[in-house]
Order: sequence, then structure tokens, then C-alpha cells
Amino acid sequence: MTVQGRFVMSLEKIKDFMRKANEALNRRDLTVLDEFMAPDYIDHTNQLQGREEVKQLYLRTFRDLPDFRRTIEDIIAEGDKVWMRFRITGTDSSGTKIDLSTVSILRMVNGKAVEGWTVPQIVSREKKIKAT
Repeated sequence: MTVQGRFVMSLEKIKDFMRKANEALNRRDLTVLDEFMAPDYIDHTNQLQGREEVKQLYLRTFRDLPDFRRTIEDIIAEGDKVWMRFRITGTDSSGTKIDLSTVSILRMVNGKAVEGWTVPQIVSREKKIKAT
């Protein structure tokens, strides 16, 4: 499908692709970023510029949380935006179990994410991240 001369994936295809991309990341397959992320992607939350910087962020995350797992709880696609609510689990080097939720918003152009925002779960000083 095209809109004003540019390629646009159907909303259902975008959702399916995001699910497949998430599973690839859970397998530590960063090549999936080449498929769905523009080379000049902007991560507004982490102030990253470019797909390669995002790959480095994932490599650090995988190192810090060797059992990192991200599960899509909800996904909504509308216009050029995809909203996903994730549950992230893992264990850090001290043995602390991490279990939190985030919401990520991606803006898509020509089937690729060009910019994104993530809203992490807020954890107060009184309420520590769930440790088991």
C-alpha cells in the first residue's frame, strides 16, 4: 500500500513484524534491528542517534541482564505510530530479579522505525523493584 508516494505497511503487518522482532531480540539476534530500524533512528529517551548506538545499548543490556526477556503485553498501531507495552524481566549481577513494565512508541516511515520514545515504570524509593 502507498500513501502520498511512500510505502506503508498495513497495521496488522506492522504488529506481526514487531512481535517477530521482539522474539529475535529475546534470542539476542540484533540483525533484526537492520530490518526494522532506519540507520538514522533517533531514540529520544536514551538520547541515542543511529541504529548502531541502539545495538550497543542492547549489548550492554544483555551483558547486565544475561536472562533478559521482554514480552509484549499490548500492541496498538495507528497511523504512523506503534505503541507497545512490554514486561521486562531479568536478573542483574547481584542476583536481584528485575520485573518492570514499559511503554514504547515508535514512529514508522516506509516500514522502518525512524524514532522512538520509552516510558519506563516509575519505581519510588519506598517501593523497590520486585526482588525474589
